[in-house]
Amino acid sequence: SFELGERGIVKSVSGEGKIKRRLFDMGITPGVEVYMRKRAPLGDPIEITLRGYELTLRKTEAALVTAEVVK
Repeated sequence: SFELGERGIVKSVSGEGKIKRRLFDMGITPGVEVYMRKRAPLGDPIEITLRGYELTLRKTEAALVTAEVVK
């Protein structure tokens, strides 16, 4: 789980069918750098920056993405 302000590299995207395709279509692919921008008060949704744009994900979507924190 990423903390606010942390950066990471996407290692893998799990899930099947439409949801995995949707994440790939949004640019969430292995090797891309992501930055944790915001988290809603109850933790859902979260906002990340990747490939130069901001993206909002539900917790269920974010849980499908495995990333490694970069220091």
